[in-house]
Amino acid sequence: MAKVSPLMIAPPLVFGAFVLLAAVGMFREDPEALPSARAGQPAPPVVLTPFEGREGFDDATLRDGTVKLVNYWASWCAPCRVEHPNLEALAKEGITILGINYKDDPAKAKAFLDELGDPYTAIGRDAEGRMGLDWGVYGVPETYVIDGKGTILMRFAGPVTQRVIEEKLRPAMAEAAGN
Repeated sequence: MAKVSPLMIAPPLVFGAFVLLAAVGMFREDPEALPSARAGQPAPPVVLTPFEGREGFDDATLRDGTVKLVNYWASWCAPCRVEHPNLEALAKEGITILGINYKDDPAKAKAFLDELGDPYTAIGRDAEGRMGLDWGVYGVPETYVIDGKGTILMRFAGPVTQRVIEEKLRPAMAEAAGN
């Protein structure tokens, strides 16, 4: 009878472990969701430079008693272009969207809004990305649901699609309205 070497057993065991990890990863609730350490916490301080020709916002705006979205975007961001019509539609519904132009050229950012429309109630620039670091931004676009007390209830990384609006943003905004 042939003796089985531990070296012969190791590769199938390692392969099995990888298969198990992959299967667990596939069946998570939302594999695309990035965790947010800020959920349930007050929004970090608003430290923005003015966006020429537009009304800005500050910490008091986040705590004005109304539910709002904070959207990080940039003209160089292709997914930002994709989500833009959906933000426009939300703004037409009367939803307050505060825009943060992230690490962008001011002239290109203005041209982006001139071309596609401006869904933002107020807007500011995070030219160096410092505020984005405080908020935990991975990249643009990212959208946060903020309750009337200035608490972050949800963060969504990626373009806002109709599905995202219905399955994530609307429920989070309804929760925020109840707080």
